[in-house]
Amino acid sequence: MDYRKSAAPVTTVTRNLDLMTQGDGNIYETVIVVSRRANQISVEMKQELNKKLEEFASYSDNLEEVFENREQIEISKFYERLPKPSLIALQELEEGKIFYRNPDTAAKQK
Repeated sequence: MDYRKSAAPVTTVTRNLDLMTQGDGNIYETVIVVSRRANQISVEMKQELNKKLEEFASYSDNLEEVFENREQIEISKFYERLPKPSLIALQELEEGKIFYRNPDTAAKQK
């Protein structure tokens, strides 16, 4: 997923809870789904950032030589300006990109 093209807001936005609770209208289930998706997004973003910053890793043992790398700083600032994973997950939920099912309710329906 390309998080750079996400339409998620960077700041806090008031949300309509009636629209957020899909299916049975259980807000707690929706919060769990969004939090799990946010954790997935966070892990993916962290792995992508670490992969990009690995290029700048210095494996020397000399701690006195600390130098500033402009590219590394720009990459870090870019990732800091991205929307938070929870906001991206909420945006995905609003757009209908998240599919979830509860196995307990599926078992009760049978």
